[in-house]
Amino acid sequence: MRNFLALLMVALATNVAAASDQIEIEAGDFPLKATLYRPAGDGPFPAIVAMHGCGGLVDRAGKHRPQYVDWAERLVGAGFAVLFPDSYTSRGLGPQCTVQRRIRPDRERLGDAYAARQWLQKQAWVQTDRVALLGWSQGAITVLWTVRPRVTAKDEKPDFRSAVAFYPGCRRLTDTAWSARIPTLILVGAADDWARARDCEQMVAQARGRSAHATIVKYKGAYHYFDRANLPFQERTGQAFTPDGSGRVHVGTNAEARADALKRVPEWLRR
Repeated sequence: MRNFLALLMVALATNVAAASDQIEIEAGDFPLKATLYRPAGDGPFPAIVAMHGCGGLVDRAGKHRPQYVDWAERLVGAGFAVLFPDSYTSRGLGPQCTVQRRIRPDRERLGDAYAARQWLQKQAWVQTDRVALLGWSQGAITVLWTVRPRVTAKDEKPDFRSAVAFYPGCRRLTDTAWSARIPTLILVGAADDWARARDCEQMVAQARGRSAHATIVKYKGAYHYFDRANLPFQERTGQAFTPDGSGRVHVGTNAEARADALKRVPEWLRR
């Protein structure tokens, strides 16, 4: 009975809509727009900087994408504040999946991740030494660039505590002798034909001699966006960057992989 009540409380927490606030962060020459989700109360709370994928944080109608709202509500239910910097609309851009991208994960978006962390660490309701980093797809590539040893911000604030990257493209990072300076969890689908699991496996294997901080989980039969709720398996065409150059990829929910990620991610970020 006690276990049932505990599960019921978790279910209720993850199905209550979390309130969000729109904020602006001074980031050099322009204000970086961001969406903040936080638990009720004064805190202090552990916090997460969450980096959206190439589709953007919002759709063309300006509505927040359900995938990120879903994750935000679950993480808030687990006790985290979550800040989503909007790398695209802040610069007057829409989705970037089908165009030659002007916003690079290893430069502009890396700067956005640090600006978001610094903003969070100025808030009295944030545990300044417990700010983590989370990203999906192109945002996950930003995560992997951000956690490299040579890009630590020199701002005298505590570093990111840990990181999670959902289905990043790892091929270019493998060529850079990648390693991680903080505990970094990489979640990939074995069947992903947009961000190949074998590239990330090779990257992590090569990093073991330089760093023990990277862990990879590969989900059998899972494609890109496996963690999205209720996304039917489908083919998408016209993508600007695909491993085989065809522009054709497959995406869809994988129930088992999603369930594992929903449990594993908060546990990892709570470390």
